[in-house]
Amino acid sequence: MPRGNETASKIFYKGKSDDFIVFVDDLDILQKWKNDRSIALANVLNGWKIFVTHSHGAQGVLDTASKSMLQNEFGTDNEDACMTKILEGGEYQASPAREREGSKNDSKGPMVNH
Repeated sequence: MPRGNETASKIFYKGKSDDFIVFVDDLDILQKWKNDRSIALANVLNGWKIFVTHSHGAQGVLDTASKSMLQNEFGTDNEDACMTKILEGGEYQASPAREREGSKNDSKGPMVNH
């Protein structure tokens, strides 16, 4: 049975030099946050990390954005301020996460290499 096939919701921000991504829990919570800033960012974000795709678009390899990358793009390395700018100026994208099909128990049956 496939596992891990729930929807991945992210905000894609096309920057001047790099592309940034943050993951969010839900579009509804994001919209509520945009109208009411008293909602904590922790309730909006799915993980407290900013990713960079090295100008490969929303589908590129995700690396953690360094403080210098944040400083160059947003003028600050404060992650809260950078996440706010990404959430405000980014594009919401939702896609089904890739399914992970794996063996359940390799120690039984003919799968064992004798």
